[in-house]
Amino acid sequence: MTGQFQKSSMYMEHNPAIVENGDFRKNLDDDGRPKRTGTWVTASAHIITAVIGSGVLSLAWAIAQLGWVAGPAVLMAFSFITYFTSTLLADCYRSPDPVHGKRNYTYMDVVRANLGGRKVQLCGLAQYGNLIGVTIGYTITASISMVAVKRSNCFHKHGHHVKCRTSNNPFMIIFACIQILLSQIPNFHKLSWLSILAAVMSFAYSSIGLGLSVAKVIAGPHARTTLTGATVGIDVSASEKVWKTFQAIGDIAFAYAYSTVLVEIQDTLKSPPAENKAMKRATSIGITTTTVFYVLCGCVGYAAFGNDAPGNFLTGFGFYEPFWLVDLANICIAIHLIGAYQVFCQPIFGFVESQCAKRWPESKFINSEHAVNLPFHGAYCFNSFRLVWRTAYVVMTAILAMLFPFFNDFLGLLGAASFWPLTVYFPIEMYIARTKMPRFSFTWTWMKILSWVCLVISLVSAAAAIQGLATDVKKYKPFQTEQ
Repeated sequence: MTGQFQKSSMYMEHNPAIVENGDFRKNLDDDGRPKRTGTWVTASAHIITAVIGSGVLSLAWAIAQLGWVAGPAVLMAFSFITYFTSTLLADCYRSPDPVHGKRNYTYMDVVRANLGGRKVQLCGLAQYGNLIGVTIGYTITASISMVAVKRSNCFHKHGHHVKCRTSNNPFMIIFACIQILLSQIPNFHKLSWLSILAAVMSFAYSSIGLGLSVAKVIAGPHARTTLTGATVGIDVSASEKVWKTFQAIGDIAFAYAYSTVLVEIQDTLKSPPAENKAMKRATSIGITTTTVFYVLCGCVGYAAFGNDAPGNFLTGFGFYEPFWLVDLANICIAIHLIGAYQVFCQPIFGFVESQCAKRWPESKFINSEHAVNLPFHGAYCFNSFRLVWRTAYVVMTAILAMLFPFFNDFLGLLGAASFWPLTVYFPIEMYIARTKMPRFSFTWTWMKILSWVCLVISLVSAAAAIQGLATDVKKYKPFQTEQ
């Protein structure tokens, strides 16, 4: 079946059942858009996919900088902060009433409805800047994991002393080709299966990393660990201790953040139950699951490697054997990042496509879709603008990843810049505005203190990221894949 019709490519899909039955209303939600089908299960999968990245394998390094006392304490503190502010943000999806109010489809819409003014532009800059940076970073990280498989086999065959250096670029091209195909998934609502697959992969490689660390602890010899982490004069200099401590705190804080996609995830949920109630349940499950894996991988990894913990004990070759298990873990990382890339780029696609549809409502290139039947899929809505624009975006991120292979260090700076406004400041300010909270009341005061403390953390983490970026750029060598 082929046909053509006009509509927004971001939100609507051609559904033959609607046309055949002639009854649009029963297939539409209260805002006139196709009925949402997401549940707390799919939302939890989206959250876990967004939060548990391959960075979980670098938490042993972060704990090594902070030690047994501060390390777990910082992990637990930021899990609570992220959960608390995420529940505040979940109540802002509808406004003014969190259950029956008007829907807000993006983070910018939420800020516009509750705060307005220049804060809307600040939100957009922080959100989409971070999302673009994450997609570039994931292209690099996925290629590192693919290269690690090839290097692992090389080490197994020729010995650990061999350099086994390989260019990341061919693997970035492979990753980009896969993303060009997946980017034709119309919107977040059709992404659930990929997020569930990615979440399973994150559990798989985290469990493998955890198991290898436990085996290393049992086998001995025991690594040197301390209550305060890396020791000045032995492991690091005094200045390095300060910078690495700030960087570790920032890494842990940013490892929990998913506010850039929270509103878009919530917009996939069906009602009843109320979207904010389902989202809070998904947030609780997602953050709890993440925290368990973070604490286990971070603390057991630190016990295994001590103060010499590598930045990533799978791609950084904290383990060489069994090589097939290390290969499997790195393959799982790559598959997870394929799904995570889509979770983070779908809001960008939606924003650009909706803005273009508003700007050029009569353009057939932008708004016309052709329904075609695909084998094993059924009706699929083909849109020319979506194909061209999304392909161009994926190609751009791949090119930037190849041009700036040390971009992951810059990603820490982007994380520092977006963590405070998106994860802490806006949710708190919108809650204060919605509830008309009196200034200098007890709740107002401690919320403001929390916001200012997180601002300070973002600033010192940004400084540490700049210092680390400058150091890594000086050390950068072409074709070096170690992280």
